[in-house]
Amino acid sequence: MAEGEGTYTLVVEVPEPLVIEVGALGPVQFDAGWYAYTGSAFGPGGFSRIDRHRSLADGETDTRHWHIDYLLGEPTTDLEVVFTTPDRDVECAVSERIEGRRIDDFGASDCACPSHLVFGERRDRLLTSVERAHDRAG
Repeated sequence: MAEGEGTYTLVVEVPEPLVIEVGALGPVQFDAGWYAYTGSAFGPGGFSRIDRHRSLADGETDTRHWHIDYLLGEPTTDLEVVFTTPDRDVECAVSERIEGRRIDDFGASDCACPSHLVFGERRDRLLTSVERAHDRAG
């Protein structure tokens, strides 16, 4: 189980285009490619939230609480890597620094950001951008 608390970014592969019903957002189009979702893990459990996301992505649980859970719960998607910035509440700062196309309103219902999910066609570019965003914000 992950310990501590802070900010995290999940990098998810979507190998083929999908349309998913995402809670109150309704149907969302996901192009094939790579997605970076940034969230915060403060309060009870801290980074154990990442373990919960992994369990959902692995099909070990089916409970969906957050927007990202709908994407992770799709059998064709793959949670590839997780970046963390421990002990820092920099969720919005990290998310806005990641280069790519934002998925409107995704994962940003409790802040003024346009989105906390960023799409990138190329894995290497998205991973580099996420790493830099955590380095600069942390």
